[in-house]
Amino acid sequence: MKIVVFGNEARVGALRDDGVVDLHATDPQIPATLPEFIAGGPAVLEAAGRAIERGVVRPLHEVALRAPWPRKRIACAGGNYAAHSYGMAINRGAQGITLETQAKRIRDAGLWGFWKHLDEIAGPGDAIPFPKHAEYLDYEGEVAVVVAKRGKEIKADRAADYIWGVTLGVDWSIRDRDGGPQRPLSFNLQKNFDFSASLGPCIVVGELDPQNIDVETRVAGELRQSYNTREMVFSFGELLEFLSRDLTLVPGDIVFGGTGAGTAQDSTKPNSDGSLPLDRFLRRGQVVEVSSPLIGILANTIS
Repeated sequence: MKIVVFGNEARVGALRDDGVVDLHATDPQIPATLPEFIAGGPAVLEAAGRAIERGVVRPLHEVALRAPWPRKRIACAGGNYAAHSYGMAINRGAQGITLETQAKRIRDAGLWGFWKHLDEIAGPGDAIPFPKHAEYLDYEGEVAVVVAKRGKEIKADRAADYIWGVTLGVDWSIRDRDGGPQRPLSFNLQKNFDFSASLGPCIVVGELDPQNIDVETRVAGELRQSYNTREMVFSFGELLEFLSRDLTLVPGDIVFGGTGAGTAQDSTKPNSDGSLPLDRFLRRGQVVEVSSPLIGILANTIS
């Protein structure tokens, strides 16, 4: 089942035959909005399955897909792919490391990440405004999972019970150096600016193994990233276990799993003076496409 959000009212729909079925219009007992739809649990999904079969299909060109975001919290894993982290380390001058040793370093150091605190995020086809005070804007194509139900002290081997669906995301990142000393905590504005996350085009529910998703990212048609979520150092189950130690996760919370190699930052070698060439960083007018054959294409234009 591929669930979408569409239209000015942000209604819940489902993809069928290259179109969208309005689930609430087909069955008024089905919640019209995504937070209530997710919270409804298995009973709502069963009703949605019946509605998809008998509902009227509206062609995709007649509806505007929006970000399938339940307006809950967004947690993002940091440095969770060895190849991406390896490239970052090499560009910082690290020597004598391999992918294997980098993966071990990541696991030995333990999980880390950050939160996205946003009022709006981008959906399929939305523009991403280039941050006014930035010069280096980067892309990180990712797979994200949506939490199905309330949970605390979730065990990694029970993660499947708490994952409602799988979608694609982009963690848009400012890579400018602040110039000051590095601090252990900050407001993390490099990860939090208007439309610094994208989601879509749909949430695939009950069909996919989140630890076996192929992902590709293209910038202006050029393939930049190609990886599989099998390469995650910490699995989605481990992420849920870590996050829920003393924090209750709720239906609609979203967890980004991290990004593979091929971002502008991990594939750009510094100049001799320490500055970064701009070649692989984003420019206005470029289209970034994150895709998976199992989920679809999430495309955004930098404006």
